[in-house]
Amino acid sequence: MYNNIKYGMLGRPLELFKTHDFCASGKPKLTVVLIHGIASDSSSFKKTLDYLEGTTSLKDARFVTFDLLGAGKSYTSDKLKYNFNEQLTALENSIKKLKPKTPLVLVGHSMGTLIATRFADSHRRLVKELILVSPPIYTPKDFENPEFIKAQEMVKIVMQKKNPEATAGKAFGSVLENIVLNRKNYEVLCRTTKPTKIIYGDKDEIIAAFNVPKVLKTNPKITAVKTVGGHSMSHDKYVKVLAELERILNEAV
Repeated sequence: MYNNIKYGMLGRPLELFKTHDFCASGKPKLTVVLIHGIASDSSSFKKTLDYLEGTTSLKDARFVTFDLLGAGKSYTSDKLKYNFNEQLTALENSIKKLKPKTPLVLVGHSMGTLIATRFADSHRRLVKELILVSPPIYTPKDFENPEFIKAQEMVKIVMQKKNPEATAGKAFGSVLENIVLNRKNYEVLCRTTKPTKIIYGDKDEIIAAFNVPKVLKTNPKITAVKTVGGHSMSHDKYVKVLAELERILNEAV
């Protein structure tokens, strides 16, 4: 009700609901914003945060999570288009409220990697590095392949059966069409100017892993590491994220 009044009736600038903001030392030297995937919310990072914040090596890192529009406790409305413009505007306003005085790293998972990449593309002075976990990497040619289209439809059906509540309503379909299956995603990733680490599982059938070598060949700023497992945020992925954040934090000191 509050969100409907604030954003719907009063027309206030869009913001995301902040669900987590913590730095073990209280003196952050790095700000890490984690961005969740489709049909999910920021609670999907609970185990990740437990792991990362439980290490002494990252005690000076500030970890922040938000619910994206249409997810968790953030604003949900049929009046929203749930496209990049709305999500990025809300994310920008939310990060501004953090008033970060440290380098900023975005850690995205699945669809969250697409939002992170777009944000870094339009806020090049603000973002230091990107860590993309299980990023969907679809080239323009993929969208011309009938088998690819069929596979995407199957993934959609599986997600709807697995999590009917999160996939009900306008948000899921709009986010899927406007963000996940946006044909410019590959172009934006390939032109990134920020050091970018892709982390993906060897059994992930969603991200089109066969396109990873193409991205690496296109942009030397991007590196990748393969882990064991599928699409979700697994322990093997936590370890790789930890290593990247340790490196970035050490460089920031």
